[in-house]
Amino acid sequence: MPANEMLQEAKKLHAMGDSLAVLADRNPPVEEALSIISGNVHHTASLLQVVVAMKMGIPAEPDTVIH
Repeated sequence: MPANEMLQEAKKLHAMGDSLAVLADRNPPVEEALSIISGNVHHTASLLQVVVAMKMGIPAEPDTVIH
């Protein structure tokens, strides 16, 4: 089902945001930029979840963390 595929992509985006946050902590010269990008990726993932819920009627999975 396309909605489930989109929710899987949202999970991947959240994981990518988490990875970027870890990289930010480990690399002070680019920490601020990576933190901003990480936040943007998390927001995009959350927006994708909302769009799927609103347009396709499928809520985010209960274990999904929305940042």
